[in-house]
Amino acid sequence: MVAGGSDAMGKKRKAKHQAKQRAKRLVDADIDAGRGLARELHDHPVVKVAGWLSEVADQPPTVAINLTTIAAGLWRGDARLTRTGVRMLAAHGLATLAKSVIKANVDRARPHLFSDREDHRPKPGDTDEGPQNSFPSGHTAGALAVARAVAREYPEAAGPAYAGAAAVAVIQVPRGTHFPIDVAVGAVIGWVAEAMVARVLPEPRGS
Repeated sequence: MVAGGSDAMGKKRKAKHQAKQRAKRLVDADIDAGRGLARELHDHPVVKVAGWLSEVADQPPTVAINLTTIAAGLWRGDARLTRTGVRMLAAHGLATLAKSVIKANVDRARPHLFSDREDHRPKPGDTDEGPQNSFPSGHTAGALAVARAVAREYPEAAGPAYAGAAAVAVIQVPRGTHFPIDVAVGAVIGWVAEAMVARVLPEPRGS
């Protein structure tokens, strides 16, 4: 009985160790990819322009777009457009809240800093500074949340909406602001945030 229990504990420890090793290899690959792309492409003119354009997904511009959509819908008497703006604002707000909570509790130096490798590993922390807040990507979270909100009301616009969100997400790596994992987690946050909003707001009916 004791031998069996000891064997089971040994297997659990081994499985836990293997899981940690796999996670470490994943993060190492993430660091290599993020730093490598940033080092090679950070100063490329196309990356600089695309990165500048992606700032439309920063919080103030996105909130302005959301509010403008609501205002345009009200002014035109277009319930569908107004509802879309409300969805956009709510989904973006929830995604922003979620990523802010994570950023406040996780420290990770951004790729473009090229600091010590250990600084690029996500770790518990409370550093409230941009250069140390790489994880997760707020631009990605907000962009995808808004894109899904638009696509829910206007399925015909899903392609351009998702393409825009994808462009915002992808450029964050070569411009050196985020690692691939930061972008992936940001996308999950945006997806979940909009899904939660969709459970609260009524489903769209025909226009």
